[in-house]
Amino acid sequence: MAKENLSSAGEPDFDSAQIEQGRHLFSQQCEFFHGTDTLQNLPHASLPEVAFVGRSNVGKSSLINAITGQKSLARTSNTPGRTQQLNFFNLGDKIIIVDLPGYGYAKVSKAKVARWTNTMKLFLRGRVPLRRMCLLIDARRGLKDVDREMMDLMDSAAVVYQLVFTKVDKTSQNELRHNITVTKEELKKRPAAFPTLIQTSAQAKTGLKELRASLAELVL
Repeated sequence: MAKENLSSAGEPDFDSAQIEQGRHLFSQQCEFFHGTDTLQNLPHASLPEVAFVGRSNVGKSSLINAITGQKSLARTSNTPGRTQQLNFFNLGDKIIIVDLPGYGYAKVSKAKVARWTNTMKLFLRGRVPLRRMCLLIDARRGLKDVDREMMDLMDSAAVVYQLVFTKVDKTSQNELRHNITVTKEELKKRPAAFPTLIQTSAQAKTGLKELRASLAELVL
């Protein structure tokens, strides 16, 4: 599980060395090298992997761009459901970042939802180098049933995951505190979940150094 300590407020608390490790890792060159919509065409696994997943339009691609310091590494769009495949990025030959398709988009057919769910089940259970899932949650919305379904999949596959709130700059402090409290209570019941969450904003650059530090632990 996580090496991070907890602050008095129960948030992840990284020391200067951990922050520097994260900064150094994410200062490396990050490049797209593979995309696929089938598990039969996954790239050879040679490095530890961290995958980003979340509801459509949660800000997944924006966050990946922000932590890597690149403006257009991952494609961003105001159109939900834009990411349609598993996209793989090599970060300094140290770790692989996987950008997974968003879920929960209402206009997607039931058949497509079923295919996506099956693909995720197989990916989670069969991807040996997958060290962590970052489950992104819109801070304005909090946990939804589709997020809980995703958590069920990761719990059943025994894949460690950490919740990352996005767009924290776009919500009120009262709303944010409420959603954090509710989410932390839920995390206590989840066997594969980190007990802490990280609050981020790609636009305001909030929480990026903490997220980088957390992920840098995977390559130590």
